[in-house]
Amino acid sequence: MSHAMPTEDSLSTNQDPAAEPLAPPATQVVTTWKVSCVGDEELGLGHPLVWMAISPDVGFVDCGYCDKRFVIDREHALGH
Repeated sequence: MSHAMPTEDSLSTNQDPAAEPLAPPATQVVTTWKVSCVGDEELGLGHPLVWMAISPDVGFVDCGYCDKRFVIDREHALGH
């Protein structure tokens, strides 16, 4: 089974092809390629601390717990 490469306009990271695609509940623009997430406790989406790396090819990463999307600001990104 092949999957299309995600784009910044891609929807949820849910891998079930029968699932309804949902937009991320929150998006945050960041300037680092490694990000952490603990969810959004105000929205009831708190979860354990997780670290994620943004792929330069894709330009964003979605949290596996709460689906919050972290989008790299390439113009101001540190590193790469």
